[in-house]
Amino acid sequence: MKKETRESVQVATAVAMLAGGFALSVAGFFTPPVGQIHESVLGLFAECLVYAGSIFGVTIYIQSKYSEIRNYVEKKMEEYNNKHVRI
Repeated sequence: MKKETRESVQVATAVAMLAGGFALSVAGFFTPPVGQIHESVLGLFAECLVYAGSIFGVTIYIQSKYSEIRNYVEKKMEEYNNKHVRI
């Protein structure tokens, strides 16, 4: 599976979980007893939020760490090249 495809699937499932959890919460508000959401619906919505948060949070964390490492290596390579330049 290509990286772009995997990321697209992750984002799509995270958005679908958010939409599904929100829809269930709204539906739970209108089912008897009206105006009261059952704790199981709230628990499911919380799980949807955790899933979506983990997808987006892990992706952002990995990208930022990769960027830090890449910048560090580039800086060290530049320092090395500057010290060992032959005239």
